[in-house]
Amino acid sequence: MQNIVLITGASSGIGKSIGEYLATFDYKVYGTSRHPKHEELNGIHFLQLDVTDLKSVENAIQTLITKEGKIDFLINNAGAGITGPLEEIPEIEQKKIFETNYFGPLRVINTVLPHMRSKKSGFIINVTSIAGYMGLPFRGFYSATKGALELTTEAYRMELKAFGIKMCNVAPGDFATNIAAGRYHAPIEENSPYKDVYEKSLKLMDAHVDHGKDPDLMAKSVHAIMQKSNPKIHYKVGDFTQKMSVFLKHILPDKVFENLLLKHYKL
Repeated sequence: MQNIVLITGASSGIGKSIGEYLATFDYKVYGTSRHPKHEELNGIHFLQLDVTDLKSVENAIQTLITKEGKIDFLINNAGAGITGPLEEIPEIEQKKIFETNYFGPLRVINTVLPHMRSKKSGFIINVTSIAGYMGLPFRGFYSATKGALELTTEAYRMELKAFGIKMCNVAPGDFATNIAAGRYHAPIEENSPYKDVYEKSLKLMDAHVDHGKDPDLMAKSVHAIMQKSNPKIHYKVGDFTQKMSVFLKHILPDKVFENLLLKHYKL
């Protein structure tokens, strides 16, 4: 019997790459999008799902359970980017990014869990970010949402241990996707005290994405993790420098690491 995989945010970027890659193996892949343009494309069967809308989440999960009877793997990939000085990002945008990147995955997890628990099995993979391991300048809210999901996963794992349900995080670095086009950018205001440094940092961030890794690397890494009978809590996928930054964050004094970031972002 085929394993059933559900991937949120599968219409583009990393989610699309993971879905198309898994579809070449013995998985039946369902991907979600807020506005699906196809019922099926490149091996991914699409469902309408908006992670910020509980009713939408419940409808999609129930549709899938009715059709397949189970969900073996959930890959929580849907998310959004946000940039800007912390002081200047409107409160409504602060709340929206947490709704999408943090509360959204939790809605999907909590809706899927009763079905996985009834089967005494299941594997949930949360796509976070290397940015979630450190507070990055002008990406503070993005770092906060991904860091929160990393820590919440640690708690979930212990609570779910008795039910045979596995969970882990996969934190990508910069990948060549369209995330920069879709993220919220606080405008560069002429009278802002952050104008010059924010403008420089924004160009640097966009360059990192443009020259990022091929998302197929994430697809292959996620597939390898799915084979693990006893997965680690945290996985990092990206270039050597980005993965090394997490290691340095843990071993260096706080101010030394902060100075490295300041130098990297030319602040």
